Amino acid sequence: MDSRTKQDFTRRITQSNRSELVVVLYDICFSYLDEAEKNLKEKDFDVYKEAIRKADAVIGELQAALNFQYELSPQLYPLYSYCRRELMRSMYQQSGDGIAHAKRVLSGLYQAFCEVAKQDTSEPLMHNTQQVYAGMTYGKEQLNENFQESDTSRGFFA
Repeated sequence: MDSRTKQDFTRRITQSNRSELVVVLYDICFSYLDEAEKNLKEKDFDVYKEAIRKADAVIGELQAALNFQYELSPQLYPLYSYCRRELMRSMYQQSGDGIAHAKRVLSGLYQAFCEVAKQDTSEPLMHNTQQVYAGMTYGKEQLNENFQESDTSRGFFA
């Protein structure tokens, strides 16, 4: 994952509420899975394995964040476990089959969480962050984003 993509994910995380944060985690996971598929085709197995490990770590975070007080969590846990097993199988067999299986399962869940995120009107989880204004200026081939400091001290208040 390149630095521009990481910066974009970081910005999205700072602006996300609970539901949107889950969607961002799925996007990060898909980014790593795409990177793994690309490197498998290019026969760059070290980068391939690292991308799978990172995708597995993201799925592990989704799995660890499940709240079992909700009835959906016990159904999501085995799906995440299956995806993680498929990724490990894919890594050790150096094949894209496990990645394809995991992506198929995760894409269905991703679409569901996108719908939930559209309905969630709660505030972002992180406060005291930079405000992002998109569309103020345009570059030659891209939209530029401007950051507005509302307070000079970001992060935790001491």
